[in-house]
Amino acid sequence: MKNRIRHYTKSRLFWPFAALILILLFDLLFIPGFFRLEIKEQHLYGRIIDILNRGAPLMLMALGMTFVIATEGVDLSVGAIVAIAGAVAAMLIGAETGVTRIPLLLVILLTLGGSMLCGLWNGVLVANLGIQPMVATLILMVSGRGIAKLITKGQILTIYYDPYSFFGGGYFLGLPVSLYVVAAAAVAAYLLARKTSFGLYIEAVGISSGASFHSGVNEKRVKQIAYILSGLCAGIAGILISSNTKSADSINAGVLAELNAILSVVIGGTLMTGGRFSLLGSLIGALIIQSLTTTIYAFGVPPTVVSVVKAIVVLLVCLIQSEVMHQKFNQWLKTNRNKVVTS
Repeated sequence: MKNRIRHYTKSRLFWPFAALILILLFDLLFIPGFFRLEIKEQHLYGRIIDILNRGAPLMLMALGMTFVIATEGVDLSVGAIVAIAGAVAAMLIGAETGVTRIPLLLVILLTLGGSMLCGLWNGVLVANLGIQPMVATLILMVSGRGIAKLITKGQILTIYYDPYSFFGGGYFLGLPVSLYVVAAAAVAAYLLARKTSFGLYIEAVGISSGASFHSGVNEKRVKQIAYILSGLCAGIAGILISSNTKSADSINAGVLAELNAILSVVIGGTLMTGGRFSLLGSLIGALIIQSLTTTIYAFGVPPTVVSVVKAIVVLLVCLIQSEVMHQKFNQWLKTNRNKVVTS
C-alpha cells in the first residue's frame, strides 16, 4: 500500500491535480452554490463553466508554451501575439462596419498565419541566430504590441460581426464553443507529441541540444516548430478573446498572459530546464490559475490584492512539488522520529 502511494505521489501530475482538488474543495466548503449548474436558453451556466470558458485562452497558450519550455526555451511574446491576432482579425473583418468582403474562414486562416509567422520569427532568432530565448521573445513582446496598436491605430475596435463572435461567445450542445476549441487543440497537441517522433525530438533537444544534433536530430528545425506552435496557440487564444469581447484591444488584450502561461506549464510539472513535458499537466496548471482567480473574486477580494494572493498560492504549489522540499521534509521526519525514540 505504501509503495503504491509513493508511486502516485512521485507522478508529476499528482501534486498539480491535488492542488486543483484542494482549491475546488475549498470552494465547495466556503462558497455557497459554487458548483450549482443551471440551464438557461438551452445553455449550461455556472461558476465551473465560467472557469473552463474563461480559462480556455490560457489553456491554449499553456499548450504552446509547453513545447517551447520543453526545448529549454521560453516565449514572452504570447501576450503580444494575442493582441496582434485580435487586431488582424478586426482589420480583416472591417471592425465597426460589421460587413466583411472576406470569407470568415479566410479571416481565421490569415490571422493564424500571421500568428505562426510571429512564432517563426522567434524561432529563427533563437535557433538560427543563437539569441537567448528570453531576449529574443522579449523583442516581439515589446514590438508586437506596438504592431497591434499600428493596426488598430491605438483605438479599441468594436467588432459587429456575429459569426465571428460565435468562437468566443457562442454555445454548442449547451457548452461554450471555446471548450471544443481547447479540446480539439489538446487532442492535436497530444497526437503530435505522443503519436509522432516530434515529441521525442522535443525532449531530446531539451535534455541536450548538442547530443541530439550528433544523433541526427535537426535541433534548429525542432525549436522553430516549437515556437511556431506557440505562436499558433496564442493566435487561437487571441481569436477567442477578441470574439468573446467583440473587440480588438491592442493595449489590454493578453497583458501578463505570458506569465500566466509559463506558470501554468511549471505548475503542471514541466521543468524550465527542458526535457520531459506534460501537456495534461499544463492544462491542469491553467485550470489551477483560473480556479484560483475565480475563487478570489468570489470572496470579493479587491483587484489590487488579487495578484498578491495568486502569487502566494502559486508559490505554495511550487514548493509542494519541489524535490528539494520533499528531501528536507523526509529528513525532518527522520530526525524527529529519532528524537522520539531516544526520549
